[in-house]
Amino acid sequence: MEKITINKTATPKQKPTDFSKLGFGKIFTDHMFIMDYTKGKGWHDARIVPYGPLLFDPSTMIFHYGQGIFEGLKAYKTDDGRVLLFRPNKNLERVNVSNERLSIPHLDEATALEAIKAVVAIDKDWIPTAPGTSLYIRPFIIATDPQLGVHPSDTYKFIVILSPVGAYYPEGLNPVKIYVEDEYVRAVKGGIGFAKTPGNYAASIRAQVKADELHYTQVLWLDGVEKKYIEEVGTMNVFFKINGEVLTPALNGSILAGVTRDSCIALLKSWNIPVSERKISIQEIYDANANGTLEEIFGSGTAAVISPVGELNWDGNIIKINNGEIGKTSQKLYDTITGIQCGKLPDTMNWTVEVK
Repeated sequence: MEKITINKTATPKQKPTDFSKLGFGKIFTDHMFIMDYTKGKGWHDARIVPYGPLLFDPSTMIFHYGQGIFEGLKAYKTDDGRVLLFRPNKNLERVNVSNERLSIPHLDEATALEAIKAVVAIDKDWIPTAPGTSLYIRPFIIATDPQLGVHPSDTYKFIVILSPVGAYYPEGLNPVKIYVEDEYVRAVKGGIGFAKTPGNYAASIRAQVKADELHYTQVLWLDGVEKKYIEEVGTMNVFFKINGEVLTPALNGSILAGVTRDSCIALLKSWNIPVSERKISIQEIYDANANGTLEEIFGSGTAAVISPVGELNWDGNIIKINNGEIGKTSQKLYDTITGIQCGKLPDTMNWTVEVK
């Protein structure tokens, strides 16, 4: 890639000292990476600059037509001071899957990885070290043509910002309560459900508000056609352990191919725990609970890593899972993935990338 121009801030911000108050996505580091795209020229002008506001014309296309994508990954600091990224190549592969669906120009994945490593290296002192904390990395691409009209933009910006974070859910690793949404629809096959794009998340907000009002942490989405087959939780893929077998919805074009999901499946197979990717109806889960074979439910995602589910509410039918306690499989997955991420366990899968 072209040489990255670096302009360090002259006024560094005060870094947080109380890691218990980090929250998620509320604090941002001193610097950000920016690179521009111009039709006919390609991606150019790679630079690291002080974190700050961006200036755009009111007609800029991202504001009106939502042509943009984003990703989320994390950096961790090991006990011996190394900085590790967890499976960044999978995230960057998914960037281009999303780009293709949104008609955004291809981004060279090696270039993007070097950009992420460069900005993380500059702000590595922002990486928190308390258990359960990390540096969240948010790469995103937005359409920047200052004109109205529904068509692909000719210009874009690729930006990377960083945020020291704690647990995504206030419950931490304690089981969360999930509301099964059977009124609103988030995505259908042929749509943009498999892409990590702002519109997917905008479509989920109304149902999340509804869940919040009922005191549920997240929404479990059903398919948009029959409203009977499980798809994903708002910010996570979802797994069910029934009679010793772990089930997760198959990738069908309307749910996100999660990096943590893929990691869970690989680990489960390496432990010889049966795991199946297939269509799963919500009725099947309630029947399994009724006959005593439902052992665990948990979500997986970059933000929360593993989030055990302690309660499901489907149309007023409430079930408690595993007595509201984290299950053995959920705990083992969490311990293993976070152990690899933080360098406390051997990385036998070759998943981590060191930032130097």
